[in-house]
Amino acid sequence: MNLSDQLSLTAKNNLHKTAYVFNGEETDYQTLEGSVTKFASSLQKLGYKKGDHIALVVGNTPHFIIGMYGAMRLGLTVIPVNPIYTADEIAYIVNNGDVKGVITLDILMEKFEQMVQLIPNVEHYIVGETTPDYDVTQSSLSDKAFSFTKLVYGGSLELNRPTLDDDDTAVILYTSGTTGKPKGAMLTHKNLYSNAKDVAEYLEIDAHDRVIAALPMFHVFCLTVALNAPLVNGSTVLVVPKFSPETVFQMTKDYQATVFAGVPTMYNYLLQYPNEDEKDLSSIRLCISGGASMPVALLEKFEQRFNVRVSEGYGLSEASPVTCFNPLDRPRKAGSIGQNIVNVENKVVDQDGNELPPGEVGELAVRGPNVMKGYYKMPEETEASIKDGWLYTGDMARMDEEGYFYIVDRKKDLVLVGGYNVYPREVEEVLYSHEKISEVAVIGVPDPELGEAVIAFVVSTDDSVTEENLMTLSKEKLAKYKIPKEIRFLEELPKNTTGKILRRSLRDQLASQQ
Repeated sequence: MNLSDQLSLTAKNNLHKTAYVFNGEETDYQTLEGSVTKFASSLQKLGYKKGDHIALVVGNTPHFIIGMYGAMRLGLTVIPVNPIYTADEIAYIVNNGDVKGVITLDILMEKFEQMVQLIPNVEHYIVGETTPDYDVTQSSLSDKAFSFTKLVYGGSLELNRPTLDDDDTAVILYTSGTTGKPKGAMLTHKNLYSNAKDVAEYLEIDAHDRVIAALPMFHVFCLTVALNAPLVNGSTVLVVPKFSPETVFQMTKDYQATVFAGVPTMYNYLLQYPNEDEKDLSSIRLCISGGASMPVALLEKFEQRFNVRVSEGYGLSEASPVTCFNPLDRPRKAGSIGQNIVNVENKVVDQDGNELPPGEVGELAVRGPNVMKGYYKMPEETEASIKDGWLYTGDMARMDEEGYFYIVDRKKDLVLVGGYNVYPREVEEVLYSHEKISEVAVIGVPDPELGEAVIAFVVSTDDSVTEENLMTLSKEKLAKYKIPKEIRFLEELPKNTTGKILRRSLRDQLASQQ
């Protein structure tokens, strides 16, 4: 089974049930299934065949859903790309990914017109219309440009579907590239389908659920948890074009949403939203947090304010992405990413790959049907990441006696102070415990005496909070070598499009000031 075939089966059993809602318009499963097939047939007429690569450079719109499922139905490999990337960033992915065609939006065509020389091998631009008066024939790329809408409506429901093998590459997700050029994680049909199915089962997502998709769909967290998993079981996806607390509260009220998935920053924004009259999540049965570790203080404040359970999990692009979640049939453990989900194994290992006993910190390794088959055109990086069937995540973790895992920090974010290990999250949790601190990020910087020193960046909700206040708090709860050398106040912390705090930007900021 694969996602494309599963969509056909779900549609057959739920013809008139709403598959997704976008800008107030509801689309049922029968219509979605027809659009996917017709789009696939139009791609076929353009000369696309199984194994070709197509980039998906759109935001949270129906174009993403139809484009991805339509391309996969034809056996193409889909490469989702962040639409706000620069021309150089997009060009690298398109060229490295051997992309034949680009699915994008009219509002992004000017960018592609300006960068056409950077991506000479692209044969087609399939343009989704967001405004009624857009005309692809007016584009300077008109000889290569096609209307997304016309391809859907002009397609055929008679499609000779290719056979999709479990190990065929369905999607290539390019990682953020924090340590160099982005790497393309090759996810197979088996990877994506198994993880969507297992996540839906583990979190009990079914046809009664209405799931808010406010995370960007090009990111693997949203792709699996808020799109693929709901569609596998016939849920309704509530598509949010761009996250804002106001939109989430309104969508929840209008459609009685039952599941919300977000990164910790989103939960912080929802909690800090000033209009108390609109802050209602009473229909939500489950909030899912991932993408980064959620501070315990934030989790507890959110649950208390909204009377809803927040289940924290863990994943990474290379694992499609989910490997752990806090189970729903027992109280969740604050600060834990939970236990193994169905069909997936996690373990904590030392530098030699030996499994460590409960309580000891080591690198988290993962094994299961969700683990990628490798990095595209990067055999050496693949060999370094996957050893004996286990994916080495680069995250430092520990496991307790009951099999719950805890992320200590990214391996690369470890700070060495005078030979002692300092995990930024441990320091961040202490600073987050101050009731007037809303955001924290801790990094290590070179220090002539100790090798490295701890620097903390904080965002406060009250100007009366001082560095002295926070230093006093740190001295009360942290060993001397863990105490920040300096605490800096910012109006906000730098984040990527999914809301993850960018420590690298903070390091660059410090370096530029020296």
